[in-house]
Amino acid sequence: MISQTTIDQVFETARVEEVIGDFVQLKKSGSNYKALSPFSDERTPSFMVSPVKQIWKDFSSGKGGNVVAFLMEHEHFTYPEAIKYLAKKYNIEIEETERTDAQKEAANERESLYLVTEYANTYFQKILQNTDQGKSIGKSYFRERGFTEETIKEFNLGYALNEWQAFTDDALKNGYNIDFLEKTGLTIVKDDKRYDRFKGRVIFPIKSMSGRVLGFGGRILINDKKAAKYVNSPESDIYHKSKVLYGIYHAKQSIAREDNCFLVEGYTDVIQLYQKGIKNVVSSSGTALTPEQIRLINRLTKNITVLFDGDAAGMRASLRGIDLILEQGMNVKVCSFPEGEDPDSFARQNSLEELSGFLEENARDFIQFKASVLYEDSKNDPIKKANVIRDIVNSISKIPDRIKKEIYIQECARIMDISEAVLFSTLAQINRKEFQEANKKYKETQKAFQVIRQEQSVKKVNLQYELERKIIEILLLYGNKTEDFEDLILKENENSELILEPIIHKIKVFEKVFLDLQDDEMEFTDEKFKSLYYTIIDALNQNPELDLKTFVNSVDKELASEITTILMDDERYNLDNWQRMNIYPKEKHHTVAQLVSETILSLRCFLIDQKVKEFQKETVQNKSQSNKDILEEVKDYSSLKMLLSRKLNRVL
Repeated sequence: MISQTTIDQVFETARVEEVIGDFVQLKKSGSNYKALSPFSDERTPSFMVSPVKQIWKDFSSGKGGNVVAFLMEHEHFTYPEAIKYLAKKYNIEIEETERTDAQKEAANERESLYLVTEYANTYFQKILQNTDQGKSIGKSYFRERGFTEETIKEFNLGYALNEWQAFTDDALKNGYNIDFLEKTGLTIVKDDKRYDRFKGRVIFPIKSMSGRVLGFGGRILINDKKAAKYVNSPESDIYHKSKVLYGIYHAKQSIAREDNCFLVEGYTDVIQLYQKGIKNVVSSSGTALTPEQIRLINRLTKNITVLFDGDAAGMRASLRGIDLILEQGMNVKVCSFPEGEDPDSFARQNSLEELSGFLEENARDFIQFKASVLYEDSKNDPIKKANVIRDIVNSISKIPDRIKKEIYIQECARIMDISEAVLFSTLAQINRKEFQEANKKYKETQKAFQVIRQEQSVKKVNLQYELERKIIEILLLYGNKTEDFEDLILKENENSELILEPIIHKIKVFEKVFLDLQDDEMEFTDEKFKSLYYTIIDALNQNPELDLKTFVNSVDKELASEITTILMDDERYNLDNWQRMNIYPKEKHHTVAQLVSETILSLRCFLIDQKVKEFQKETVQNKSQSNKDILEEVKDYSSLKMLLSRKLNRVL
């Protein structure tokens, strides 16, 4: 097990904005950062990161927490995996305590699969670097491709011996379970026989955005008509082909920095471009592009440039991917290489300057690209030309943004020499069902608004819930602060009237809240707030200087999520950048005592109202009995409420 000392050091060192910034494109927003949610498909940023509080919140999915919680949610790490990842990122040495047999057995299956793929990754690299077969066959192939030793090591390229079960035997000898070898696809089990899936192939490890090895791609180096040229790991609990992009781990920072992603077809295309200096490049690994893969890029940039091989057949086959990219609201350009060239070969034959210049000059808008590719088949054929135009308009119809649609329609009309009116009509036909549904919905909304407008009621605010939530927020933000409070002592004057006499004293905020609620015997009605309240009070009692970041890290996942929601809601609606308009709103932390007093008084007034309503109900139900005592109590409570209201007005 990882020692508590290491865990504490990780939490003290890790910066939530730095860690999340490796996976999500963050943009500064006041003192916080905003981004598109990495957990849902959205076009308006609802993901917030607070560097001050060292927490994050995703308002679209409801998820939130500290830096470890993000890694567990986003990368599906276990708690130990997240700690180890952060320790590695910040060069923190991990101290481990001896694990019991029971603890070893309790390691979950996902972690076991990761351990197996990590071991295999190391094994294949050793075979490539240290064996005669690896050097003479594997390294020779990579050198033929023009890969340098530095590149080979950076991408963890390897080689599998051309023997039936060399890897499997070695893994079993080192204590790895055959079940996990089979589940990762590294070993094929048939009856009593076991085979290495990647026998005699050069190995390309496939990594997640965080750098964890998910699976492998293997290329055969001999001419064998019965064997596939490329073999990938099968689907498993940790490897899903449709959700993975080859090279994303190496490319993520460059993609965010350049605000563009080059999309290619194969492993060697990625490596060759990266080696040349074009680092913002990924590959769909030979599979058809999927919405999940596009959304993975969308976390880092809105711009994709698709690089196609020079052959026309390959370009036509890849055109389908463009529509998928457009559907996701992305901006797409297309660049094709000269006949007979692909990204790999072209990068090898040209310098970085020549390659960059070519990509910049030849990256075309998808309409121009589609027109040039499809127009060749439609020369002097009106029917084919009409089909090409319809195909282009069909692509335009995939774009969610209406303004972009109109601009692209105008561009298509110019390129294809056809009127915009005809193209808009065609677009309307393609989207007719969508338009009809939208129109129907609009009419129903208008009708409902006109007919039952007077019957619609405003949703009532649960005042007690809001006040209890505000108390929790106050304790979290200011619980350990010492403030001057004006306490109100209830007294009778010489005329036997209730009056409030103010007394000033200095006290911690959490003590003030606790004493006030205890004096009035006020209990939280919301169970989660009640649990949070006693947890916070207990923590502050034990350590009055308790740090918010430390506290969030110490509670269980459910409480941490609720705390994050409360804190980030506060951040979400903060007024920002008003100073440039010469408006200077008063910060909350400048009026903490006022905020506490106002909230407690408001809760008191609310509870008095509830009590009065109970008395009134009791009076109605007990008509036959004397109500004199009840009426006296109602009078006293009403007088008290009037005094508290005056105090509230003065505070406000």
